[in-house]
Amino acid sequence: MKTPRPQPAQSVTAPRTISRVVPDPTALKALAHPVRLRMLGMLRVDGPATATQLAVRLGLNSGATSYHLRQLAQYGFIEEAPHASRRDRWWRASHELTSVPASEVEGETLDLDLAFNQAILSLQVGQMQQALEEYAELPAEWRKASTASDIIIPMTAEQAEALTKRLTDIILEAMRVAPPLGELAPPDVVPFSIMLHAFPYPGRLPHREGDGEP
Repeated sequence: MKTPRPQPAQSVTAPRTISRVVPDPTALKALAHPVRLRMLGMLRVDGPATATQLAVRLGLNSGATSYHLRQLAQYGFIEEAPHASRRDRWWRASHELTSVPASEVEGETLDLDLAFNQAILSLQVGQMQQALEEYAELPAEWRKASTASDIIIPMTAEQAEALTKRLTDIILEAMRVAPPLGELAPPDVVPFSIMLHAFPYPGRLPHREGDGEP
């Protein structure tokens, strides 16, 4: 039985509300898993899918895929999606964004923050490598739109925080007037990945007391 193709999304001109989730420590721990992060990303970018479809794309068996989907659903990252097919369970992302504020406390919360960021970084490195491998085959207009920049600016912590907030606001504003992720878009519109990394240049700040070499 063929699945009816969704109609292309209409061009969005008025800003819309972006749905986001701010996971608590328990949910963040469940999400900080490479397979679950990839699953959630696929459901956000490509729209609803079944466990069988995701298993094929991830190279996993359907049992493992179903387990990870249940974990994502348990913590509210995904939900069942209405679908014409009654034989398969379809899943969709519950939100467009996951927001994880920087940890301001020590201990387990900071450890969870670090584990999540490590999992995200590993995923992003893989995506960047794939993008580089595909770069030469991109149409000229998309090569022109792509960039990989490394800019270092002397700043105070307050200035750095203000700058990263401005950059994030610009990106979110572009997202608000774009078609929602996961919907069939016009032919000239594709998901465009923007990865924002900002941090003090390594080795230039003193370690916290008790850290580092004795």
